[in-house]
Amino acid sequence: MGVFSVDAAAAQRSIDYSGHAIRKYRPHRGLCALTFIRYEDGDLGPYNEFGVVFPVSGGVLIHRLPVDGEFTMMAGRQIWGFPKELADFDVSYGSKFTGRLSQHGQEILRLDIAPGIRAPGAIFVRPLDAFSCLNEVSRTTSWTMTPGAVRTRPGGARLSLGDHPLAHELRGLGLGRRALLTTHMPRLRMEFGDAMRTP
Repeated sequence: MGVFSVDAAAAQRSIDYSGHAIRKYRPHRGLCALTFIRYEDGDLGPYNEFGVVFPVSGGVLIHRLPVDGEFTMMAGRQIWGFPKELADFDVSYGSKFTGRLSQHGQEILRLDIAPGIRAPGAIFVRPLDAFSCLNEVSRTTSWTMTPGAVRTRPGGARLSLGDHPLAHELRGLGLGRRALLTTHMPRLRMEFGDAMRTP
């Protein structure tokens, strides 16, 4: 995961469809997390996932969620209302990570993450409200992470954007080429509660 600083007004325009408000960490600036996840053992089988996630008031908004499996795409959309869509992944997981994401032959991005230092996993163990809005239906899902190991550092990630529409959207947020913070969790258990529709 790389956490990037973004222009809060631009980010707000991107998520206005959801009804949520960008949480600012300083005047005029919000945050955007770009995450690569490899699911090895779960109800939806093994698959890769990429997330564009914004901290918003009261939780986090799952804004974009490309995956590389048809089943998890359909299940994620129908069960939780997550905005899953199919994409192509070229990833190398490890203490030094490289992830490439593309769709329909167009490169979306490349994210390179350098090794960090050990950090206590307990600081990440807390439930979050994960918000989603798909086909004008808003939902809230309880999301709990329990990492077995964590490595993190200031900076540590380099982002390159391609020519895909999602790349242009991210570019319009004013993301820098380097992250504010990166985190690597070699072992992570995640639990999702039932999705509740919200007004």
